[in-house]
Amino acid sequence: AFIPELFHKAQADKQPALAITDHGNMFGVKEFLNVAKRYPSVKPIVGCEVYVAPEGRHLKKNTEEATTCHLVLLAKNHDGYKNLIKLVSQAWIDGFYYKPRIDHSLLQQHSHGLIALSACLAGELPRLVAAGKMDEASVLIEQYKELFGEDYYIELQRHKTLLNNPNAKSTFALQKQIEPHLIHLAQKHGVQLVATNDVHFVNYEDAPAHDRLICVSTNDDVTDETRKLRYTEQEYLKTTREMKELFADVPQALENTLHIANKIETYSLDRKPLLPHFPIPEDFSDAGDYLRHLTYEGGKDLYGEITPEIKERMDFELHTILKMGFPDYFLIVRDFIHQARNMGVWVGPGRGSAAGSVVAYCLGITLVDPIKYGLLFERFLNEERVSLPDIDIDFADDGRSKVLEYVENKYGIDQVCHVITFGTMAAKSAIKDVARVQRLPLPEAERLAKMIPDRLPEKDGKAQKITIDNVVKYVPELEAAFKSEDPLVRTTLEYARKLEGSVRNTGVHASAIIIGPETLTNHIPLSTSKDKETGKDILVSQYEGGLIEQVGMLKMDFLGLTTLSILRTAVENIKENHGVDIDVNALPLTDVPTYQLFSRGDTAGIFQFESDGMRKWLKELKPTCVEDLIAMTALYRPGPMDYIPDFIDRKHGRKEITYDLPQMEKFLKETYGITVYQEQVMLLSQELAGFSGFKADSLRR
Repeated sequence: AFIPELFHKAQADKQPALAITDHGNMFGVKEFLNVAKRYPSVKPIVGCEVYVAPEGRHLKKNTEEATTCHLVLLAKNHDGYKNLIKLVSQAWIDGFYYKPRIDHSLLQQHSHGLIALSACLAGELPRLVAAGKMDEASVLIEQYKELFGEDYYIELQRHKTLLNNPNAKSTFALQKQIEPHLIHLAQKHGVQLVATNDVHFVNYEDAPAHDRLICVSTNDDVTDETRKLRYTEQEYLKTTREMKELFADVPQALENTLHIANKIETYSLDRKPLLPHFPIPEDFSDAGDYLRHLTYEGGKDLYGEITPEIKERMDFELHTILKMGFPDYFLIVRDFIHQARNMGVWVGPGRGSAAGSVVAYCLGITLVDPIKYGLLFERFLNEERVSLPDIDIDFADDGRSKVLEYVENKYGIDQVCHVITFGTMAAKSAIKDVARVQRLPLPEAERLAKMIPDRLPEKDGKAQKITIDNVVKYVPELEAAFKSEDPLVRTTLEYARKLEGSVRNTGVHASAIIIGPETLTNHIPLSTSKDKETGKDILVSQYEGGLIEQVGMLKMDFLGLTTLSILRTAVENIKENHGVDIDVNALPLTDVPTYQLFSRGDTAGIFQFESDGMRKWLKELKPTCVEDLIAMTALYRPGPMDYIPDFIDRKHGRKEITYDLPQMEKFLKETYGITVYQEQVMLLSQELAGFSGFKADSLRR
């Protein structure tokens, strides 16, 4: 189910609240709360259907079913949320066995602010009742009452299936079988009942698409009646009317859903940046004072003389950094970059907007002089757009793990983690996956998938997403396939369209790292994964990168770059074989043979210049200065690529270089009158419209 669709249906049905209780994780919680802001009449309830190990989370034997039971936990308030992330994180960190599991001892430590529901047939209580262990069921209820008091509820579910398959029918039969016992136990122990319904998709008619999604994940054939994981087709978001009809004989159980919703307080997870505090020498009053000292010392080494122009730029940047509260950030980055170099790990000269900072240059974070190359600080850090700085750091790929180890040792293993990614079903893969589980012949599946192009025409000057709905407007063959006489072809496309965009798997971001000011599980839920290099368990956030910064976490990109490892090896080989020391950062940028090499397109293995398309353009451009190469890397991407022929013609005098206004020449001269860089847009807006640097950056965005 897609979160916006659930909220839309809940609001249309005038339902006052909606809960998210994914199994064993909180992956979708932040997105859920973000979407909720667009539906103010529907109160968002944060929760998780956790897995409980009745015999303890450290016991790792027997089957998955024997060691894992379900329990629904809902956060009443922010304290409850904090306890929920502690529980869910610990389940991954030291309770994982088939599934991430908690146990009763963890619940005793982190039950405050939580509401507990006994869960579905896989719950601990329903399983005891189904097994006829009524005395054990009574003991369990009293244990949960002691933990949660009036915030413990016994669930009733009625998945009244219309299906004939044995699994679906047995699910409903078992629900009916244990329900009288659950009601009796609730009365006996003074526990309230609550009517619930599992929600795995939005509408009843979505059930077949959901069935195919399950088959994709389990690699099953949708026509196989013996497959284990089957649903009742009742796991959709029922309307108020449907729930009232379903539970007409137990109205109090339905009313209690409102009582639970009324217990939930509204709160936000959005936070200002929460930065680690960098330890500073005793000689300095604070991080800002120390940052200023290091910047000026580095400036003296790099520039020799601190001219009024350089001083003005330094002071402006330092003022902005201090005003925005980021001096610790710069000190942290400087520290691990210096440590990397001390460990012999090669570090890149800098990439992205951080190269526009003189402070970063003076600290040794970047090796490119922004004053010399006209790079703008406001593009990197804008006080009118409060967000964390974003410094991407390249390390030699065989040394990246050493730097990470240093960071973990310095700040604590519990304060550093990787960032999760979610793999979703794109148009082509959705068609192929649905075709496979429906047993559509492979040649036909390939024919349908090949109808999806890599690009679509721009609309209103913007690239269109490659979705089945968008593609069908431009590809008549796909439109015809939707009307095919072959029902397998039609349903493949229909279900692929429904499932497109669904999360298929999780992964670990190749470079993103989070460093927290304290134990990360005080702020975000964590999961675990295996490090591809070492095979060891690593901590991974449950919120993806774009959402991590919203909750105040500091995300940095530690990129492992093969090019740096190759360069280091080359330098070492030259030293060993020829006795010559080479400093790649001190090589002259005016070497004619080097530009001749680029002009021949002999750039295989050179980062950013090795593709066939780039080599073709280099042969036509025949670059003669580093500015030509910089411009090509900026132009060689979708959109700007259309300007490459004009750029080349202007360089070689085949086209006249013109400027709309005379004032534009000083900003566009080096790119032959073509606006290539975002910095040029910013400078032009300042020159022609009187924008401040910060306003110019806002225009750029």
